[in-house]
Amino acid sequence: MLHQRPNVINLQCDIDHPTQAMADLVHLKQHFGSLEKLRGKKIAMSWAYSPSYGKPLSVPQGIIGLMTRFGMNVTLAHPEGYGLIPDVVEVAKKNAAQSGGKFEVVTSMEDSFRDADIVYPKSWAAYSVMQRRTPLLQKGDRDGLKALEKECLRNNARFKNWECDEKKMKLTRGGEALYMHCLPADISGVSCAQGEVSAGVFEKYRIATYREASFKPFVIAAMIYLARVKSPLAALGKLIK
Repeated sequence: MLHQRPNVINLQCDIDHPTQAMADLVHLKQHFGSLEKLRGKKIAMSWAYSPSYGKPLSVPQGIIGLMTRFGMNVTLAHPEGYGLIPDVVEVAKKNAAQSGGKFEVVTSMEDSFRDADIVYPKSWAAYSVMQRRTPLLQKGDRDGLKALEKECLRNNARFKNWECDEKKMKLTRGGEALYMHCLPADISGVSCAQGEVSAGVFEKYRIATYREASFKPFVIAAMIYLARVKSPLAALGKLIK
């Protein structure tokens, strides 16, 4: 009996979140009209404050890695010490150079939002923190993990002003940039006392972010389909008939 080799779809890992990034790309394509129209658009992938620690790096890394392939002007913003995996940042730089886009790293949320067409404020733990956290997890060192969490939360608290609020949104192109998030977002005054995004901004873009999220299961299904079917167009034609 012949056995088909299993196909593995990466739903998320420490380096990338391909299904989320692809869903975000579909959302941008729908919003702006085409992939070609994304060329030259500025997207701000910014760290944002959260009252928790340990959020993965895969979303911001997936965004800077994918959007730089489409000629977009990608600005990565984070406080000092909250850097991503250096190899991923280098990939983003190379992608931007090849696609005719731009990639820069800044240490100001306001600078990243200025004249942006899209903003993606999202909390994450620094790569340096993940490097310390992984061995503690492997050893099952609960006391070490608790101490690291307290240290990181104290450090996060220094940057509570890294919140996507109405004032920062006014810095964007026409004051009407598209707000994006992979959800669930830490919403100030709703899901937490203070978080990634103000309640007013999130409510304004609530339907848009739900639409963004709705593309993800279709992206996953498409990935599985394309991995298993050699001639996807022919197979779809048979299904239609």
